[in-house]
Order: sequence, then structure tokens, then C-alpha cells
Amino acid sequence: MTLPDERYRAIMYAKQFCEDLLDTKKTPRVPRDIRRRALGVLRHFPDDYYLSMLAEARPDILEYRGEPIEPLYRMIRDYEEIKENSDVRKQKS
Repeated sequence: MTLPDERYRAIMYAKQFCEDLLDTKKTPRVPRDIRRRALGVLRHFPDDYYLSMLAEARPDILEYRGEPIEPLYRMIRDYEEIKENSDVRKQKS
């Protein structure tokens, strides 16, 4: 299950990956075709402003949390969500 904050980070990492492909110092031996494709992807890639607007409008899909979430906190939060969902199912039964 992918969480909204994980989706947000994945988008940001994809953007950074394409930017790194364009930087010949970071990725010196990348074929020209790959660099052109990365440039094409970045041409219409949403910038930070639009991503934050999307996250604000639809936090169920994208959620910006600032710093990456700690694994222990995620595990506890996921456990509580699963427990809550199972309690709801029991009440419906």
C-alpha cells in the first residue's frame, strides 16, 4: 500500500533523477538520447508550487510532510490504521 506522503516523495525523487541525468558531472556517461528524454519529462513536470497545491487540494492522494517519515512512526501509524479498519468491520458485522 502506497501512502500519500510516499507518492509525494516518489514524484520529487523522479524529478531529481531526471535533473541528475541532465547533469554531466553527476552522470558522465549517459547517452544523449536519455538526456533528451529526461529534458522532455522535465519540460512539463509540475514544480514545487503545483505539487504543494495538489497536496493541499487532495491530501488523500498526495501529502507533503516535510522531512521523511521515520520507519517506526510509519509502522505504528499503519498498525493503528489497520486496527481501526478491523474495528469498523467488526461493528458492521
